[in-house]
Amino acid sequence: MRGRMVGLTLVGFTALALSFRAEPVSAQSRAETLRYVMGATVNTLDPNVPGSTREAFAVSLSTYDRLVSFGRKQLNGKWVFDLDKITGELAESYEVSPDGLKLTFHLRKDAKFQDGTPVTAEDVKWSLDRAVTAPVLGKAQLLTGSMTSADQFRVIDPLTFEVTLPKPDKLALPNLATVYPIIINSKLAKANATTDDPWAIAWLKEHTAGSGAYVIETFKPGEQVIMKRNEAWNRGTPEKAASFKRLIIQTVPEPATRANLVERGDADITIDLQASDVQSLESKGTLKVISTPQYNAVTFISMNNTIPPFDNINVRRAVAFALPYDDMFKAALFGRGTPLFNSEWKDGKPTTSAFPFPQPVKLDLDKAKEYLKAAGMSDGFSTTFSFNVGQASTAEPMAALVKESLGKIGIKVDIQKLPDAQMSTQINEKKLPFFTEGIVAWLPSTDYFYRNFYTGNQRWNYASIDNPELTALAQQARFEPDKTKYDEESLKLNAIHVETMPQIALWQPAQDAVMAKSLDGYTYQFHRQVDYRDLSRK
Repeated sequence: MRGRMVGLTLVGFTALALSFRAEPVSAQSRAETLRYVMGATVNTLDPNVPGSTREAFAVSLSTYDRLVSFGRKQLNGKWVFDLDKITGELAESYEVSPDGLKLTFHLRKDAKFQDGTPVTAEDVKWSLDRAVTAPVLGKAQLLTGSMTSADQFRVIDPLTFEVTLPKPDKLALPNLATVYPIIINSKLAKANATTDDPWAIAWLKEHTAGSGAYVIETFKPGEQVIMKRNEAWNRGTPEKAASFKRLIIQTVPEPATRANLVERGDADITIDLQASDVQSLESKGTLKVISTPQYNAVTFISMNNTIPPFDNINVRRAVAFALPYDDMFKAALFGRGTPLFNSEWKDGKPTTSAFPFPQPVKLDLDKAKEYLKAAGMSDGFSTTFSFNVGQASTAEPMAALVKESLGKIGIKVDIQKLPDAQMSTQINEKKLPFFTEGIVAWLPSTDYFYRNFYTGNQRWNYASIDNPELTALAQQARFEPDKTKYDEESLKLNAIHVETMPQIALWQPAQDAVMAKSLDGYTYQFHRQVDYRDLSRK
């Protein structure tokens, strides 16, 4: 099997290298071309299409503008997006009314779509109307910022646009910086709409109508996207066109092949390699490796709080103190990331209002046995532990350690490695009792995490948590304008989490970006993909 896989890898490598070298490029044009290889695919040019991949999100950030975008900040010496700094993109400036109910945007006078048509407030309204009205992904996201109806969007004049909120919502403005509220050339979209498809969903899946930094040259779904620089775009930092004249974005499923391509100089950058490959490349010192903990992401072990015996709080506590955290962190991630265990809480109280946070759990088999006894299950029980086959490189070694350690307190574990679709279906149907999954919050505020992943009958509430106190407090915090009070409410949420232990936060994995040493400007973005507009070559 290994020999066969190596053979496929070499064939894929050769084909990709030849496709790169077949282009008549000079040394200068090579320097001005960015080549990015990815494991997944770009399956649509419209990020709002259900099933859009993260890689499709990355392309849309370069082909479309939004009203605003996130700034960036340094976190432990690495550049990451900044939720608290919202800068203008198509908006030259914006104001929030004193009562927090109106957001007013003043559009750039020089902004044009890629066909030369000026961007107007009418285009903004049509685009946001589409995001909350059409059967697209933007509807659910903008709901988290209290934007639910086209009636909330109003054209003041050709360059002024207004959003009205039902109550002040601190996540309204950041929501407009996410991938979904793209501003579309409404005249072009309408010209390609139909009676059955008034929002041009089918056409925009394979065509663009944006004003972004790059123009699509070639789109082969599932294989490759080639883009050229939009010379009229001047919304970079500083205000100028994007650095690269051309982008080549290609799918290469095998991680080892992607690692080889970047190492040989046939590609410039890749992410999502296996931790072992990243360690090997980093040790050679010939490439730049930027390892950024995904501060808006968490890997969990979840226990369905409605399925016995995990409906018993002491069983959940027993599991929490029977996990070999350090060994799992090393086996799964080679220690690349931020651990969320082994914390010491003074007086048993949380010390931070942020989420996620280091939790006061560690391997303590004696304490785990005490909790099992308190649950009336001194002899243990049998259960399954499931993970997604697509996460096998990290989840499989972790699962083996979970099984071994829980066996020491009498919990017999049968490991289930499920196909992606089956895992997703069983999570949706709330049928898995015990499993590992990850979450990502584009807008990583404490209330956002709890509202989206700890409440309601929804997919992302992995543990089927139904805690009225937590739910009420998370909703209250959402609209709390006073930071001191918000922090107090967030501390209470974190305390409830640890007290009830509905699921166990393990770590924040690192995102390892491996690139040529000549590249500069890489920033970890909310959607965990490369923003090509950030990059330049030294």
